[in-house]
Amino acid sequence: MSRYEEAGVNIEAGYELVNRIKEAVNSTHRQGMMTGIGSFGGMFDLGELKFRHPILISGTDGVGTKLLIAQQMNRHYTIGIDVVAMCVNDVLAQGAEPLYFLDYIATGHNDPAKMAQIVEGVATGCQQANAALVGGETAEMPDMYSEDEYDLAGTVTGVVEKDALLTSANPEAGDILVGLPSSGLHSNGFSLVRQILFKDHQIQLNDQPEILGGETVGTTLLTPTKIYVQAVLPLLKDHLKPYYRWRSPRKCSTNDW
Repeated sequence: MSRYEEAGVNIEAGYELVNRIKEAVNSTHRQGMMTGIGSFGGMFDLGELKFRHPILISGTDGVGTKLLIAQQMNRHYTIGIDVVAMCVNDVLAQGAEPLYFLDYIATGHNDPAKMAQIVEGVATGCQQANAALVGGETAEMPDMYSEDEYDLAGTVTGVVEKDALLTSANPEAGDILVGLPSSGLHSNGFSLVRQILFKDHQIQLNDQPEILGGETVGTTLLTPTKIYVQAVLPLLKDHLKPYYRWRSPRKCSTNDW
């Protein structure tokens, strides 16, 4: 056993993870992507996209305490989609087309199968957003996290023509508001959700209230955040002026559960 392994870091597990995720990462290739898995830094050729006056917009975000539900249920794929959605929806709100994405996973134990589930979800989110997954990092830190714990964050960079940039000044009197349905709670406010459901009302993840149509509470809560890129970008190109406020399409009371 190496001194590194004695310290709790398994380098071989890192190599195994890379092999497991290669296909998923490669599936996100798009025009402008210059590097594959394994480079020190991800490169992207903006010139291939032929923008006149490109403005780059970057955003970073995480999934918050929704991760705790994924960890309790040992289901990690949808969380990867969530982290992409939380980032790309933010830059989309300023009119930007997502270009490339990077993920960061910090964990107490690098379980290649579990980490691969997350990255495969990230790749799916990138496909939905047409963003290249150009890099990432998995940090094994047993002194900071328990064996089953992990945190997940991502960063996206998008591009928009300068004269198409959306700001808070865009909405005007007489504009028509068009609402798009969400997929549910997305990944916001889960500390409050967990407080209300699990502490105030003692609801369990495997409960199947009638209002959910046979689905468990845990499965419903893990519904991935909707990625709005494919729905909204065509509207932007037709010079519509979206005013974003992501909302849940339905309301329900814990009294129904």
